[in-house]
Amino acid sequence: MASYIEKLHSRSSELEKALASPEILSDMVQFRRLSQELSKLNTLFADFDRWEQILQSISDDKEMLTTETDSEMRSLLEDEITAYSGEAEILEGKVQLSLLPPDPNDSKNIIVGIKPAAGGDEAALFAGELFRAYLHFAESQNWKVEILDQSDTDLGGIKDVSFSLAGSDVFSKMKFESGVHRVQRVPTTEAGGRIHTSTVTVAVMPEAEAVELDIKPEDLRFDVFRSSGAGGQHVNTTDSAVRVTHIPSGLSVASQQEKSQHRNKEIALRILYARLLEHKQQQEQEKLAADKRSQVGTGDRSERIRTYNFPQNRVTDHRYNVSTFDLPKVMQGDFPLILDQILKITCEKQLEELRQI
Repeated sequence: MASYIEKLHSRSSELEKALASPEILSDMVQFRRLSQELSKLNTLFADFDRWEQILQSISDDKEMLTTETDSEMRSLLEDEITAYSGEAEILEGKVQLSLLPPDPNDSKNIIVGIKPAAGGDEAALFAGELFRAYLHFAESQNWKVEILDQSDTDLGGIKDVSFSLAGSDVFSKMKFESGVHRVQRVPTTEAGGRIHTSTVTVAVMPEAEAVELDIKPEDLRFDVFRSSGAGGQHVNTTDSAVRVTHIPSGLSVASQQEKSQHRNKEIALRILYARLLEHKQQQEQEKLAADKRSQVGTGDRSERIRTYNFPQNRVTDHRYNVSTFDLPKVMQGDFPLILDQILKITCEKQLEELRQI
């Protein structure tokens, strides 16, 4: 590990030189990206130095114990070793986590889409519950939430919802949510007490800018139409709804959430850019890593990733074979109950791959 840290010190020197260059100083996007990388490296170096100091202190204390005869002094040394060992374990975890190759999307804000799949009204109701659970989670993380588009059912469920989340580590904590979420429970309308199975799809997409995707103005077609349909908050008689189509790919997004045509155009573009970036990155992954794709899950929207079993009070993530028997807390937004286990397994797998390089 120490030799790898030395390589990172060289990278730190390169970053300091780059950040002082006029070319980078005039490019705020690059400047911000390189500054964030340097800041993370400096935090890593501080944690690594502290970790080495603590390990040395533990070694010194253990050596003193071999010759110390005074019982009070021995007790003090043992207490110090215990305290140091706890801190060393925490720092080792932080250092190892910092050594993992960063996901280029981890610092991005995201757009989340939730839709009921199989199960009719019950799927729509669960889509609404999952949406509210994510809102509670976002609140606990101090993330900013913006509802971009929402269509409700007459029974209080959700036909479709898109919302953005902005804040610290949004994508890194939410990226594991993409896929099919399955719910097993007895619907309130079920007189016979039979358990029904329904599914909901969740898409988590990093937000993107047109410049990242090399989109030209002529690549986009805009159509306006009258807002309509149940569930819209501002259905009106003016042509305020907007559909934007990316002509080269055929992808299109419509928005009628707002009264303003300009605002609907902005929302549609944000969702379209996110979908195009997701599509582009999926193509790159398939091209470069088809033979090395993780067996525990791809994040594909068609992949069943998790089951919420209400009778057993259990949430199970099938990609990582982890469970928690505290389903009500998860549905109140306590996703770390399951995500912390997923992150730990993911990190261990990546660290093992690093050791083999």
